[in-house]
Amino acid sequence: MKNIVLIGMPACGKSTIGVILAKTMGVGFLDTDLLLQQRDGHGLPYFLRVESHAIQSIDCRDTVIATGGSAVYSEIAMRHLHLSSILIYLQLPYEEIEHRLDNIKTRGVAMEKGESLYSLYQERAPLYEKWADLIIDAAGQTAEQTVEAILEAIGNENGNQ
Repeated sequence: MKNIVLIGMPACGKSTIGVILAKTMGVGFLDTDLLLQQRDGHGLPYFLRVESHAIQSIDCRDTVIATGGSAVYSEIAMRHLHLSSILIYLQLPYEEIEHRLDNIKTRGVAMEKGESLYSLYQERAPLYEKWADLIIDAAGQTAEQTVEAILEAIGNENGNQ
């Protein structure tokens, strides 16, 4: 089985949905944010470089992988994930992301100083779409409903190969 990689904006549910999806499928779970020990203190370019290297080091099978929201900035990391994975974009409208993100600072969102959440969303959404093999509309859905939608989409994807 190919790995399943979840991509999307912070607060779209990648980690929560990833855990439930992995448990449902009986496979492993990996959160790339947990691979990163230092999230602050060295600036955004340093963080993105460290994140890219961490993703490139992933070598697993039968695993659901939740990436950080900024993973899509690294073409080499995304190409690495594409080799052994189905990339799934958990798509939410901006308003729902904004509602879910109570405090952007405590979430450790990788963004430039002074950048707004809206501009970050506008910048990243096309990148998520570019890299996604499948797009799951998670708007207004519970985590369990999103997992069901993913399982259905994966079943359809595997049936078409």
